[in-house]
Amino acid sequence: MTVELLTTRDYEARTGETAEVQPKPKQNLTKETTKMLLHEELSRARIRDFHAESEEQRPWRRARAVRRWTRLARWAQNHADRHRTGD
Repeated sequence: MTVELLTTRDYEARTGETAEVQPKPKQNLTKETTKMLLHEELSRARIRDFHAESEEQRPWRRARAVRRWTRLARWAQNHADRHRTGD
């Protein structure tokens, strides 16, 4: 079986009919979307880096928060004791 390549011009020449041509989609001449996607991807990469860095610091932050709340609880206990004895 052989297949003959037939272009639109060949078809019109052989049949005498004009073939309906599909309109071409509009070309996007601006590079704006590509630039925007690049900036979005860079932004996402920075956010991923920020999250990874914050995950590394999480144990340190928790330890600091424990020390801070312990200090605050000790101060509150001392404050309550001082005012309780004053009555």
